[in-house]
Amino acid sequence: MDFMQKYNHWLENSDEATVAELKAIGDNESEIKDRFYKDLEFGTAGLRGVIGAGSNRMNIYTVAKASKGFADYICSKGEKAKEDGIVIAHDNRRMSREFAEVTAGVLAANGIKAYLFESLRTTPELSFSVRYLGCFGGVVITASHNPPEYNGYKLYDENGCQLVPHLADEVTSFVNAVPDELKVKFLTLEEAGDMVEIVGEDIDETYYEEVLSLQFDADCDRDIKVVYTPQHGTGNIPVRDVLDEAGYMVLPVLSQCEPDPDFSGTKSPNPEVPAAYDAAIELMREHNADIAIATDPDCDRLGAVINCGNDYKLLTGNQSGAVLMNYVLTRMVE
Repeated sequence: MDFMQKYNHWLENSDEATVAELKAIGDNESEIKDRFYKDLEFGTAGLRGVIGAGSNRMNIYTVAKASKGFADYICSKGEKAKEDGIVIAHDNRRMSREFAEVTAGVLAANGIKAYLFESLRTTPELSFSVRYLGCFGGVVITASHNPPEYNGYKLYDENGCQLVPHLADEVTSFVNAVPDELKVKFLTLEEAGDMVEIVGEDIDETYYEEVLSLQFDADCDRDIKVVYTPQHGTGNIPVRDVLDEAGYMVLPVLSQCEPDPDFSGTKSPNPEVPAAYDAAIELMREHNADIAIATDPDCDRLGAVINCGNDYKLLTGNQSGAVLMNYVLTRMVE
């Protein structure tokens, strides 16, 4: 199909909300072309794109197509893979919950067990939960630190690791073989019944315990002040709970704690960008805090600002890695 044929196909076969959005475009051919000149590409990092109607956008239909391809890949691995199932988590972005439920519904429609977190969770906890539940893999609905208009879809293997290239290529071939994203069958949670299991608090508690068990010195001095910002993402509850349980004084940037899909309280949700720390540094000055840490919306990326007395320094990834490596090796020698 050319882009106009795809556009008309969607007008004739998609739901009312999608049709209304497409009709609102009117005769803007460049906008129609941008939405339909290609399919949103599935690759090593999964899907990522602007939310909206069209084959080149993130929506329930493109998510269903990716999930159908993933389901076909799982089915090709045999009955045990289907029984072990997939665990699904999502962040705070627009449509994340809807996309997570569509994913679960497609898997269930294909006879694959799905474990769906009751509400938003971090990507690291998703990775842990894959191993904890003994699943075949996992899905996270997130666009990481991208702008608010984006969302995405990432896949994880049985080790809780993001798919390596050769596995991603295999899944991609199944996704590309799905003939029509508008015809993919998915069940509602009610229709899926026991095929979709809602999970949450029990995994949270076990995960926090495992994280705390990784401390090299549980009795070391905790007399430092830590400013923390989740950048409106998923880290607010788990990071604060774990640091509090470990005995640290945590000063949250309250204006950035709510899971806001617009990221309205920060200049950037990316902890690698200095502007992301403006509010955190202001709080550091107010309380003479020692360090500020920030996590991105799905909480798999972390940055740190250090109080250097007369200045506040944002560590690069290499610097943070060197500090952590030095600490780990020193403790192992001791």
